[in-house]
Amino acid sequence: MGKKLTAVKDKIEIGKEYSLEDAVKLVKEASFTKFDETVDLAINLGVDPRKSEQMVRGTVVLPHGIGKKVRVLVFAKGEKEREATEAGADFVGAEDFVDKISKGWLDFDKSVATPDVMGLVGKLGKILGPRGLMPNPKLGTVTFDIAKTVKEIKAGKVEYKAEKAGIVHVPIGKASFDTEKLIENARTVINSIMKAKPATSKGKYLKKISVSSTMGPGIAIDIASLGKGV
Repeated sequence: MGKKLTAVKDKIEIGKEYSLEDAVKLVKEASFTKFDETVDLAINLGVDPRKSEQMVRGTVVLPHGIGKKVRVLVFAKGEKEREATEAGADFVGAEDFVDKISKGWLDFDKSVATPDVMGLVGKLGKILGPRGLMPNPKLGTVTFDIAKTVKEIKAGKVEYKAEKAGIVHVPIGKASFDTEKLIENARTVINSIMKAKPATSKGKYLKKISVSSTMGPGIAIDIASLGKGV
């Protein structure tokens, strides 16, 4: 494995920017672990996330998903509870799950809530907030449109948010994915981030883009090669 990884690293020229297709191919070649590594995009943006008007945040549904089963918890009652179950939610309830979580249970990946139960769910802010598991109206996870939201999350809806340095990290699939599927997912993410450009952002918006697998090296992408429509 060490020799193979060294051979691939030797192919990657320091300082060189690759086309998206070539970068994805190199990432796949550099994946030698026994587990199926996640492939991530890292996008450096010309924004200052400390200023609220320059925060870049949103969601996007990847056409080919992320290659992972996402466990969805829905906080809802009555008819919406049934709707969530039929849409494929893994866990559905209200007070019972608020109680379970307050006692340490966190065996889920995403949570959704109807607006009428947010009074209950709000009690979990200190537990779910730091873990990125809190339902959020800005991300569409506080909604009465439960069925659509659950199906989108299950299909590959991912969230993104610019970190302090203006970098956005987004998973675009697994190393086992076909190159074409990873490229399409990557373009979908980049397009979404382009559309989320703040009006107050001045100068170059997309500064750097790189792609990497969980254990592999980061490979720089030539932004100009993406074309105007990305």
